[in-house]
Amino acid sequence: MSYQLEGLRKLMRDFPTYAEKCLMIMDKQGRMTRFAMNRAQHHIHDNLEAQLSDIGMVRALLLKGRQQGGSTYIGGRFYHKTSMTPGRRAFIVAHEQKATDNLYSMVKRYHENNPLAPSTGVTNAKELIFSGIDSGYKLATAGSKDVGRSNTVQLMHGSEFAFWQNAKLHLAGIGNTIADLPGTEIVLESTANGQGNPFHELWLEAEAGRGLYIPIFVPWFWQLEYTAPVPKDFEMSPEDEAYMQAFGLTLGQMAWRANKLVQYGIGFEWLFDQEYPATPAMAFKSATQNPLIPPVTVMASVNSGFAHKGNAPLIIGCDPAEEGDDSTVIAFRQGRVTFRIEGYEKKRPMEVAGILAEHYRTYQPDAICVDKIGIGAGIVDRLRELNIPVIAVNSAERAQDSELYANKRAEIWYRMKEWLEDMPSRIPNHPRLISDLSMPSYKAKSNGQRLIQSKKELPRSPDYADALAMTFAEPIATARSTEARRITHITQPRQAATVAGY
Repeated sequence: MSYQLEGLRKLMRDFPTYAEKCLMIMDKQGRMTRFAMNRAQHHIHDNLEAQLSDIGMVRALLLKGRQQGGSTYIGGRFYHKTSMTPGRRAFIVAHEQKATDNLYSMVKRYHENNPLAPSTGVTNAKELIFSGIDSGYKLATAGSKDVGRSNTVQLMHGSEFAFWQNAKLHLAGIGNTIADLPGTEIVLESTANGQGNPFHELWLEAEAGRGLYIPIFVPWFWQLEYTAPVPKDFEMSPEDEAYMQAFGLTLGQMAWRANKLVQYGIGFEWLFDQEYPATPAMAFKSATQNPLIPPVTVMASVNSGFAHKGNAPLIIGCDPAEEGDDSTVIAFRQGRVTFRIEGYEKKRPMEVAGILAEHYRTYQPDAICVDKIGIGAGIVDRLRELNIPVIAVNSAERAQDSELYANKRAEIWYRMKEWLEDMPSRIPNHPRLISDLSMPSYKAKSNGQRLIQSKKELPRSPDYADALAMTFAEPIATARSTEARRITHITQPRQAATVAGY
């Protein structure tokens, strides 16, 4: 008896085991099979469980490609919670009726084949109620303007959120439906649908670490089935080869991708990156987007394992911000490696100056470059009062090579682009930095000067990339040898900062 009770307890607390023992799914070949979680689903599960352990609730955004099992996992997770726990209600909302029906059919399949299924009471096209434990499901389609306002639930699955009509009104309704209480969960999942919509805006906020929502991304190439036989005459362009190397793909995966590109047709190849993204930055794009630094270039640097610091100068770049949504970011670059990046929220100028002064004493950099526009001027003045050498950078001023660049900001961004392209280079695997680097597009003035997209034209300020760009503001010579430089590696990140490094 105790053995059976312990087994039941394990099923109640361990969803991956419960899924494989109790749930049936329809695979891509139309066959009923046990729900054995794939890599993408394990990744989603681990992130949700970590947040649940951390703050007692789940608020998550899931960005993924087509048919990677995100909805299957969320449906199974919520069925597990509603069928095994009294008083749990789940709410499913999809962007169109057909999608809502498909999600409901999946839940009913779970229930009808579950050896531990609870008894049902009300069962119709919009409800599945487990009468014995007062739990169950309600369904809706994101068409009307008041979806969810009359419900009180603990679990909410929003499917293809980027395609919802009246999405902002629905979010307000969801806030009234699910209180920020322990045990509640909201998961909004979607493929991308361009920029500027509520899903994209929420994703940017989550990447920046603002609010409760966490960003969870699943790249297409995690799916084992996304591969194809390689034709004998299979050829790749230099861009294809760079893509393959950046993400560590096989020829079979590249052949599968090539087949998809043919299906989309000439002029619509960009849809592949939206439907089957390799990075979040590649998902949120349109046919006309033309970033100065392509996401493939960024990821090649993230995945590089061969870059070295050598005896190159150590440079710290700082892009400061005090109020609003911008972050103060500090980047550390030595030679071919950006080995550390820190983000801070709502730091006053003297606080930022204090952080940089401590870094100067700890790292003994060859240069500290600070954007002096706005509050940066006060930071520069304070560091000079402390006899700390600092380079004040005005990104709006005349470029050193004024014939080629329209201003200093364009010049240092182009220098950063060339540094990334001149492999091997290495940057931290930091989601915000990765996204920021591919945000601005570029253009030329009528006189031929190079210019990059202004911050006012962007959905948010690329603070992390701007901090790294600061390290390219001036040519810096090494003031001392690597052996003489005192570098104490910080093992605990500073409180209230987001830190990434190697």
